[in-house]
Amino acid sequence: MNKNGLAFPLVYSCSGCSSAAQMANYLALQLDRQGEAEMSCIAGVGGNVKNLVRLAKSGRPILALDGCPLECVKNCLAVHNVVPAQHIMLNELGVKKRQQTDFDLDEANALLIKIAEIAHSLPIMETAGSGTPIN
Repeated sequence: MNKNGLAFPLVYSCSGCSSAAQMANYLALQLDRQGEAEMSCIAGVGGNVKNLVRLAKSGRPILALDGCPLECVKNCLAVHNVVPAQHIMLNELGVKKRQQTDFDLDEANALLIKIAEIAHSLPIMETAGSGTPIN
């Protein structure tokens, strides 16, 4: 939520050990830093942390970023009957899953432009959990 009481869409990302997972995490962090979405912790949702589950179930639109076909983010949300407004699988955008190597920053920044547009298209809520979109 920003200082004006507006609740941006939530973004959750995979953050596993592969290059694709770390790219998903990087993209979510950038969306958060740019003010396009508010990043929250998918491990906390999957781990059944009360406050983080409550946030995931608040009714705010969710952008889920998964690095590979395992769909860990989508599956962690599904445990709590939460369906993301948008689910992006980086492997479907051509991102290769590699072990013991870093992701390609140029590739990530090119994808960030497209993914930021998707995040920007999601509604902003008047207050967290109000269910009242303003755009």
